Amino acid sequence: MYQRQDFGFGSAVAALDRTPAFGRRVVTASPLDRVHDHLANIELVPDLGHRIGSAVWWRGLATLGALCTAAMALSPGFSDAIPGATPAPMRPAAWENARALSIAPLAWGGDTGRRMAATELVQPLTDTPERPSIQLSATIGQGDGFARVLQRAGVGADEAKAVAALVGGVVPLTDIAAGTRLDVHLGRRPDRNQPRPLDGLGFRARFDLKLAVERIDGTLRVRRIPIAVDDTPLRIRGSVGSSLYRSARAAGAPAKVVEAYLKAIATKTAVESIGSAATFDIIVAHRRAETGETETGKLLYAGLSQGKRQVRLLNWEENGRAQWFDTSGIGERKGLMARPVTGRQTSSFGMRMHPLLGYSRMHQGIDFGAPTGTPIYAAADGVVSFSGRHGGHGNYVRINHSGNIGTGYAHMSRIVARNGQRVRQGQLIGYVGSTGLSTGPHLHYELYRGGRPVNPLSVKFTSTAQLAGAELRAFKAQLGRLMALRPGERARAPATATAAVTANATEGAD
Repeated sequence: MYQRQDFGFGSAVAALDRTPAFGRRVVTASPLDRVHDHLANIELVPDLGHRIGSAVWWRGLATLGALCTAAMALSPGFSDAIPGATPAPMRPAAWENARALSIAPLAWGGDTGRRMAATELVQPLTDTPERPSIQLSATIGQGDGFARVLQRAGVGADEAKAVAALVGGVVPLTDIAAGTRLDVHLGRRPDRNQPRPLDGLGFRARFDLKLAVERIDGTLRVRRIPIAVDDTPLRIRGSVGSSLYRSARAAGAPAKVVEAYLKAIATKTAVESIGSAATFDIIVAHRRAETGETETGKLLYAGLSQGKRQVRLLNWEENGRAQWFDTSGIGERKGLMARPVTGRQTSSFGMRMHPLLGYSRMHQGIDFGAPTGTPIYAAADGVVSFSGRHGGHGNYVRINHSGNIGTGYAHMSRIVARNGQRVRQGQLIGYVGSTGLSTGPHLHYELYRGGRPVNPLSVKFTSTAQLAGAELRAFKAQLGRLMALRPGERARAPATATAAVTANATEGAD
């Protein structure tokens, strides 16, 4: 029989003699088998994260280093590229054709004039179709003509003039404000050499009126579409706080209304002396159309409450001239002069020590202290005789008035009035600054009579006017209506003028 014995390095198979008389004979493994079994038990790639520092670990590290070294030594490198076949470059003419006819960017064909030619399957049209009608919008520009706008929109010259005459018969063309949008509807034309006929035109001629021009039975007719408008004035009231101007603007008063309010209040009290606890009261003309648009007009009432001190002024027209009257009907008729700037007087007329020159000399005017940029207004109607740089006066304006009287305004930061310009009383002529011989921003104001300087305070600026009789009763009635308004109350939307919308058309134009 045979018996398998284990020698420790592997299993060796021994052949046993079958002779029963002599027992068993042991046959040992060959050296090749023992080497094979030994190599089979060696772990060539051990886990370097396990049993660190052992003999097996060091053997694995050496094996890894040997493999990396062999890989780097046997790498072919990247300096020598493997040559390959490359196509021959296109000729310039072939490249231009390919570039012009390629799909990506199609605009490349525009610089050569080449395009993809049509095939035999494409049949050209004898005539391209045209829209039966066109709807577009046109806007009247500043100084633009009504007929000229229609011509730019595509209306024929003769028809544009006829439409302008038709509209002018309803409302003066000069009353149509710049920026008005015209909705134009052009119809089908008989051929391409003729302008399209005007089939319809709609626009807002005034705040309370729309006009529609329509072609009825071949004739253009204009139709009035009145817009109902509520004329209830708007009342704005609030606390002065840190700034009267900013508080009034925050309450909803337009900038021009606030400026007019400050001018009116300045005739009764110094604006800079108004305390933060005071209350302003503003009433302005206000219109609201049934279509939702609103329009703010002129200042009607200016009120200011400072405890026991009350300022209540109503804008009233007397003898064709609007001016401010208090609640008793006493107003101020503008006389020869008006205050040129809002500010406090800081220096008087006469001899004084000049702050920069250091010696005493005549001060030929009065000074008003005001921040840089404060508006300066003409004290009376007149003609500007000088406008520009004038020695120690810096930026200076001189105005000649009637009665051989003149005024001067010095140290401006910027001049608005031009030499030779005719100005009205209260018209802006410049802004407060500190040019020339000046220690700070202020207005140096001079008054001349017969060419000689006089004290500006010697001239009375205003005279009083008083209402009486029927005019005073009308004044009181208007004041009562305004005082009945509640602050911030919105005017109710006017009723739709149904009858007005269906108003008859006026005369037509062929």
